Amino acid sequence: MSKPIESLPNIGPELAAQLQKIGIGTAEDLLRIGAVAAWQLLVRAGLRDCMNSLLALEGAIEGVGWQEVPIGRKEELKLMAVGFSQGLGDSCG
Repeated sequence: MSKPIESLPNIGPELAAQLQKIGIGTAEDLLRIGAVAAWQLLVRAGLRDCMNSLLALEGAIEGVGWQEVPIGRKEELKLMAVGFSQGLGDSCG
């Protein structure tokens, strides 16, 4: 049986609804697609656009609060987010 997306840390009702709009409805869906790809889909759909949501997704996959994502991983994600957003012409960072 699939676990609801809201069973993961950092995934509240609003983010869960946004994830469902892009086709990610279960915890397994998010684990399969990954935090970065899910975040990119949210950005492209105009639903989310900044670093906090990316950290929330990464923490959800790792089973920790977004504040507990290791600093090295946070830096990697920040660089990726800035590069991705610049490619879209956004100012996220």
